[in-house]
Amino acid sequence: MKVLIRNANITSASSPYNGQSKDILIENGIISRIGNDITDDSAQVITNEGMHVSEGWMDCFANFCDPGYEYKETLQTGALAAAAGGFTAVMVIPNTQPVLDNKSQIEYILQSRKLPVTIYPIGAITRKCEGKELTEMYDMRRSGAIAFSDGINSIQSSGIMLKALQYVLSFGGTIIQLPDDHNIGSSGLMNEGIISTRLGLPGKPTISEELLITRDIELAAYTGSKIHFTGISTKRSLDNILDAKVKGVHVTCSVTPYHLFFCDEDLASYDTNLKVNPPLRTKEDMFALREAAIGGKIDFLASHHQPQDWDSKTCEFEYAKYGMNGLESNFAVAMKCGIDIHTFVKMQTVNIFNTFGLPVTVIEEGAKANLTLFNPGNDYTFEGTNMYSKCLNNAFINKSLRGKTFGIINGENLFLK
Repeated sequence: MKVLIRNANITSASSPYNGQSKDILIENGIISRIGNDITDDSAQVITNEGMHVSEGWMDCFANFCDPGYEYKETLQTGALAAAAGGFTAVMVIPNTQPVLDNKSQIEYILQSRKLPVTIYPIGAITRKCEGKELTEMYDMRRSGAIAFSDGINSIQSSGIMLKALQYVLSFGGTIIQLPDDHNIGSSGLMNEGIISTRLGLPGKPTISEELLITRDIELAAYTGSKIHFTGISTKRSLDNILDAKVKGVHVTCSVTPYHLFFCDEDLASYDTNLKVNPPLRTKEDMFALREAAIGGKIDFLASHHQPQDWDSKTCEFEYAKYGMNGLESNFAVAMKCGIDIHTFVKMQTVNIFNTFGLPVTVIEEGAKANLTLFNPGNDYTFEGTNMYSKCLNNAFINKSLRGKTFGIINGENLFLK
């Protein structure tokens, strides 16, 4: 395979060519030359107006529904959706059927390495993600699990979380927690507040998230282990995490792009695509998280890609399933929310690689080609007609967004939209 990328702005702080427009020649998955006016008649030429190239992006929390729920998504369609969104790597949560709670299930996911996107399995913390009994995390780690989480099922037991943090400390693993105390507001369908009262929907208070974050920060400090909070949705949650970082606790956090774009006021139309967990919070929370992301205080963005079939969303709000399809719109939402392209690239490459112990890729001659091709430029209307995911439960369809992805190169795998 030979690919020649013409006149691309290299956006990579770690590259010696950062900020320069160069041609990039790739042979058999390796960057062989970077320079000006490179010619090779045998190479496939890629050129687009406003082309930028960076290290390949990574997402830390996506559900590919395979095995068990292939009618919503498969490893193949999920990988195509990720590639279309500019991601060369995705971490998939364990909420499948069967659950990714043993080494054989981890190995099943790793068989997907022939896909254009590298898929990293997240091993379950507890058997069947039920929060009762710890799994054999060490065996899963040896088989290729990149981190450990019960995915959309938050760990409710302090004792289980303490044991999990102690367990992964022995091999430097990371626990991922989606903070949601089920004992508070368990029947809530949206954020508790004026809007929920006005709409007549039961609310979930912010304290259901903030209490669990406070508890787990204390447990992480006690054990000296690493914890990552994903999908944080309130300013107070972020403040608690930032305070813990100052104190030396090994804690990181991610936020979804839809929590930066939407707030509870957007639920006035009862759009079931906006029924997510954690729920959309107040406009003040939304702007606080957006400002933090722009300022680089949030470690990285997480898609929380949760495909839902037509029947699960085309129904009364009360009965709709939680979640939003997100991989293909992440970048454009981030650009629309005002995140600088250099900040975004650092979030989805250096920051996330360091958090989960992966080597940081570099755009230089002789390196493996792990690249995302994109244009951070003009506004446009995001359409759902050309999406690669099996499901279309994406609230950004027909919204004005900014920036487009052209494709990815991941070793010898080339994907172009």
